[in-house]
Amino acid sequence: MLRGSLHRRWRCQVSSSSVHPADAAKAPAKFFWGFAVRSMSKKTKAPETEAQTEEVSSVSSVSPGVDVSAPTTAENATPQAAPQAQGGRPAQGAPQGQPQTKMSVSRGFANWMSLQRCSIAFTSYQTGKLFLVGLTPEKKVSFHQQSYQRAMGVHAQRDRLYVGSLFQIWRLENVLGPAERANKHFDRLYVPRNAQTVGDVDVHEVSVDRAGRIIFVNTKYSCLATVSTRFGFRPIWKPPFISKLAAEDRCHMNGMAMEDGLPRYVTAVSRSDVINGWRERRHEGGVLIDVQNDKIVTDELSMPHSPRVYNGQVYALDSGRGNLIRIDRETGKKEDICFCPGFLRGLSLHNGYALVTCSKPRDGAFAGLELQNQLKKRDGEAWCGVLIIDLRSGDMVEFIRMDGQIAELFDVAIIPDTLCPMAIGINSPEIHSMITFDKEFAPLIAPVSGAQPQAKPAAA
Repeated sequence: MLRGSLHRRWRCQVSSSSVHPADAAKAPAKFFWGFAVRSMSKKTKAPETEAQTEEVSSVSSVSPGVDVSAPTTAENATPQAAPQAQGGRPAQGAPQGQPQTKMSVSRGFANWMSLQRCSIAFTSYQTGKLFLVGLTPEKKVSFHQQSYQRAMGVHAQRDRLYVGSLFQIWRLENVLGPAERANKHFDRLYVPRNAQTVGDVDVHEVSVDRAGRIIFVNTKYSCLATVSTRFGFRPIWKPPFISKLAAEDRCHMNGMAMEDGLPRYVTAVSRSDVINGWRERRHEGGVLIDVQNDKIVTDELSMPHSPRVYNGQVYALDSGRGNLIRIDRETGKKEDICFCPGFLRGLSLHNGYALVTCSKPRDGAFAGLELQNQLKKRDGEAWCGVLIIDLRSGDMVEFIRMDGQIAELFDVAIIPDTLCPMAIGINSPEIHSMITFDKEFAPLIAPVSGAQPQAKPAAA
């Protein structure tokens, strides 16, 4: 049974199907948008792995009235597809005169997605994009993107996404029932339902605690915070070395790990307690802090980001050195798992794999960081993309690579039990016509929470 009724126009078609989600990948479907533009990206070589990459064919699809953040799809190319590279156009739309973006995936990426039965969400704050990556029934990799200004932290649940943006935290809800598909093959259609205005506080990572509260890293005010119905935010914790809450980005606290539904660890670039003091300490002195007892687990990191607790172990990104690391909770000793060719922000762990987002330098080089020395030592160039790392071997097994306009990514999250997601942007025409409502009527008079039943009047 469908959860609600949908009123929509043809621009975003929603169809009902008897196909069970688990069998959706076997069912025939057709990608429905206006027209397609094909392009071919150049061959790349995966760093630190012997796995070879293949050229991929990208299809940019646009329907009338959709903004520039229209969906794209990429599929693994066959040798016969190679001639398409001649005269092809970029898969990514960009304003005239600006560089385009080409997307490519590793040869086994589609198969990895199929085996994991999940989708991927990642963000680019540089261009203000939310990307959703899935797999069509034809086993083609689907890239769908929408605009969210300065998109940064992303938290994914099966039917809900949270996205931190310039001055708001957005909540997007899936409006499709189990047997519904949007545009023939999308099994998730995320629609913006709420924007919590917190102000420009440099929202970094976002999560939800076991009470259902939004918890986010408030980097500008050097604290963890939750949202408030009255104020922009309500602080819940600050590092012991921060003397007061001030809009000064003193230590550049940027990452948060949840454990058992509660905040457990945070990362900060330094222990500075002066305005922008962290900028002079990027190369060393980065900390991992246990928020439950204010203990500094280690202070030997370089621009650390994105701590996570997975299977009882603590993982993080030693970004200034380019490493995915594992940290001993008791001793603080770190173990390098994998070197990645770029600046790391954003980490998601799933079924023994780590997904990290990788960025190129803003000014041509990672000045003052060991990462730059390592790239030179390895005779490599910085990447922009999403890297998938096997935690058991430390090998980089699959990737998404982006070349062109988009050079920096921020966060990544796994969307569980999802085959092919899409979203509606806040500035897209579909947001006006995608109207849904609950079939069940709400009570005319809402029950008052905690109200006590009135006592009967005493008999005369």
